[in-house]
Amino acid sequence: MRPAESQNAAHRAARYALGVVTILNFLNYIDRFILAAVLPRVKTELILTDFQLGLLANIFLVTYFVTSPIFGALGDRLSRPRLMAAGVSAWSIATAAAGITATFVQLLIARAWVGIGEAAYASISPALLSDYFPRAQRGRAFAVFYVAIPVGSAAGFLLGGALERAFGWRAGFYAVGLPGIALALLALRLPDPIRGAMEEPSLSGRGRRRETQARQGEASIDVPIKGLHLCATLSGLIRNTVYAGTVLGYAAYTFALGGLAFFMPTYFERVRGLELSRANFIVGSVTVFAGLSGTFLGGYLGDRTAARIKHGQLWLSGASSIAAVIPAWQALTVASSPSYVVWFFIAEFFLFLSTGPVNVVIVSAVHPSVRAMAMAVSIFVIHLLGDAISPPVIGWLADAHGLARAVLIVPVAIAISGLVWTATAAVPS
Repeated sequence: MRPAESQNAAHRAARYALGVVTILNFLNYIDRFILAAVLPRVKTELILTDFQLGLLANIFLVTYFVTSPIFGALGDRLSRPRLMAAGVSAWSIATAAAGITATFVQLLIARAWVGIGEAAYASISPALLSDYFPRAQRGRAFAVFYVAIPVGSAAGFLLGGALERAFGWRAGFYAVGLPGIALALLALRLPDPIRGAMEEPSLSGRGRRRETQARQGEASIDVPIKGLHLCATLSGLIRNTVYAGTVLGYAAYTFALGGLAFFMPTYFERVRGLELSRANFIVGSVTVFAGLSGTFLGGYLGDRTAARIKHGQLWLSGASSIAAVIPAWQALTVASSPSYVVWFFIAEFFLFLSTGPVNVVIVSAVHPSVRAMAMAVSIFVIHLLGDAISPPVIGWLADAHGLARAVLIVPVAIAISGLVWTATAAVPS
């Protein structure tokens, strides 16, 4: 095959892979947020407290981040498409099973299995994409991939609200769970590219590799490509200042976004006095439009900023989080309508602006041979310190002080994420 033909074939394969993993990521977030859309009805039928509602999000995320390092280690050694297909099948079956649960414990177990399935997918797919696209195109590719977050989340809210109103809250779990079993075949058929295939070639070994990374503003993990030991890998990640600071800021960001997404329909119904289907429509509409515009613009700006400024992706993430603090506070405190909806849109736009860039930093700050593990460790940390605890914390505060006051912890967490990212970007490396 001629070089031009080979290059065109590689481009087609990359675009196809991006399309498949984006579709699966879209389904991933529908399954994740279908519960949030029907939360008030689950609370009523199963007679739950707000703290117990928070635990339903917590158990999903605990199993998600606890099993992520396992799948990350497997993803650096075994077939990534096969692992992803197994994960998609597992979370889809568990989502459908949630529709037949009759008790809090049964629903808790179903959501735990959703977390395990999604861990297999989420820890591997970004590493897979990074081996399809060169560094200069990675920000835009990740923007497409991560646009499934707002679109899938919005679809979860909208679909859950519509199906709940027409058929009851259980129907949504059947509708989004069963198709995933068939879609797992798409992941199974993906080619598994050579790890590090799209990185710049090393010209003279380790020294030139360090020089290239320094010129690109990256911290390096000084380990050989093969035979990495788990402890050495984790130690290298901890010593990697850019990686560690990015993940810690991401944890605060995830705390805020996870708590906001989980309780927002309930907040609109209980605090703003909206009917549940109307609340889901507002949350879904705002999320999809703010998420699409923010994620796509963030991917474009991230690539341009990184080409001109050292740690440009991280500077952009920090600035966008800081810009979201006041709009988030206003969205949760302004009484008049539609003012709080406008503020909610602005806050989500700035929050989604950093979705692509921050994940580009995570995979680009480490050696290609440990990307799946780096992604898995980041998943572990951001959920352990982030949205695994924010729904129960907000639920506990709501039981004690009311939901209107409990959600005010969200803008504080957003501010922390922006400050940590900015400080990390400013540290010389």
